Amino acid sequence: MEEQGVSRNFIEQMIDKDLEDGVYQSVCTRFPPEPNGYLHIGHAKSILLNYGIAQKYHGTFHMRFDDTNPTKERVEFVESIKEDILWLGADWGDHLHFASDYFEKMYEAAVSLIKKGKAYVCDLNAEEIREYRGTLTEPGKESPYRNRSVEENLQLFESMRAGEVPDGAKVLRAKIDMASSNMNMRDPVIYRVAHMSHHNTGDQWCIYPMYDFAHPLEDAFEGVTHSLCTLEFEDHRPLYDWVVQEVGFEYPPRQIEFAKLYLTNVVTGKRYIKKLVEDGIVDGWDDPRLVSIAALRRRGYTPESIQMFVNLCGISKAQSSVDYAMLEYCVREDLKLKKTRMMAVLDPIKLVIDNYPEGQTEELELINNLENEELGTRKVTFGRELYIEREDFMEEPPKKYFRLFPGNEVRLMQAYFVKCESFVKDENGRVVEVHCTYDPETKSGSGFTGRKVKGTIHWVSAQDAVQAQVRLYENIIDEEKGVYNEDGSLNLNPDSLTVKQAYVEPALAQAGPGDSFQFVRNGYYCVDAKDSREGAVVFNRIVSLKSSFKLPKN
Repeated sequence: MEEQGVSRNFIEQMIDKDLEDGVYQSVCTRFPPEPNGYLHIGHAKSILLNYGIAQKYHGTFHMRFDDTNPTKERVEFVESIKEDILWLGADWGDHLHFASDYFEKMYEAAVSLIKKGKAYVCDLNAEEIREYRGTLTEPGKESPYRNRSVEENLQLFESMRAGEVPDGAKVLRAKIDMASSNMNMRDPVIYRVAHMSHHNTGDQWCIYPMYDFAHPLEDAFEGVTHSLCTLEFEDHRPLYDWVVQEVGFEYPPRQIEFAKLYLTNVVTGKRYIKKLVEDGIVDGWDDPRLVSIAALRRRGYTPESIQMFVNLCGISKAQSSVDYAMLEYCVREDLKLKKTRMMAVLDPIKLVIDNYPEGQTEELELINNLENEELGTRKVTFGRELYIEREDFMEEPPKKYFRLFPGNEVRLMQAYFVKCESFVKDENGRVVEVHCTYDPETKSGSGFTGRKVKGTIHWVSAQDAVQAQVRLYENIIDEEKGVYNEDGSLNLNPDSLTVKQAYVEPALAQAGPGDSFQFVRNGYYCVDAKDSREGAVVFNRIVSLKSSFKLPKN
């Protein structure tokens, strides 16, 4: 299977060997989320890995919800997960499955274990089970109910299913080894009683399988060959193998673990995000300051940028953290040749060209992206009064400041040279107008080859510029202090969101939800799909233009 000149990661090497040895005839992978929250950037690695492996080996990819815990699962999460996965480009085709579809088969599997003497009904409560379990240095103690007869266990398990047992009164446990060095093998609970409605099966069931029992069965029922999961499941692999072997699958799936994707200074824990939502600090699981896939999509990240990021991170067994700057680098790289470069003034101050005829305007043809001619040109109105960024004028500039100040000349981007002649302040001493003169011979694209200027600034026409809300985002975490306080609470950045009222080119008022652009000299921006309305466009900053990340040299 080795492709010439292509390095295979350790998972691909294991799959290659399985195929060569005839263990499996084809490859089937799956992504199995629990529908108890929104997916985040870490899940993207698992999604794209499982889907990519299936594609590379011309196999099949399954999307399956591990919905065995009705206490935390909601239809909202099911729908959001499906939307996220399709947006990332992982298409499951006809292979959308739910663990709950297999509840009857799982029950039958549990009955088969009881009949083999490999499972028993236990009356110990949760605290007692923990006490009997032992420690890492001491073996566990056998439950006093461990040696019930097969007949009694079958009868009790049936009464659990029939709704005759209250929550917590009994559980079904696998009978393995209470002295095992692996705590997961010390007679784990495989079924519990929970009189709750399930989002998919309603009130059909009042007993539910535990994840460690259900998950390997789901893989085996579906013909999954390689169950790719993160390293925290490595200690669970002996139980995974025990379940599929004892239930009697001829070609059981193989579990392979890889390192999780950790991003520095981000919040991924569901309970923390839930609290941020409930406290009104963020406006939902898709708030652009979060790293849920829904939040990244709303902010303006692209599937291609996340795919690039996952590829750069690579696949390994070694746990490590990745700087958020690398994710930002990937979205810049993806957008820079794709997006029109428009002008938007985020902190406006008026610029008046005194020698430009009053009432006159002209249409300038501006290049949409200097690095990609295929994006063409657009028409923009130019006139006597414009808006420029406040930071592009200084009354008393420092050295190496090449923008506007009294007596200095700059180019207005893709337009004319203007020279600052004077300025006007309000009663509080704040500059409100900058007055300039322009040189009509210096029109961009006219072949002008005279004097040079060191500064170029962007602008919008005061006559037809449109007001828009612009949201600037920083990390929701105070990066200098780290993610958590000593008491476990989050170190929140009070400046994580800044809202500005900007002036933008009139064409931007027609942009639709999710449309994105580069605002020249400011960064990449996306129309907010949640809060934008007709006549009131809201832009989210995706990422600034400056990067602190550089690809390592080979």
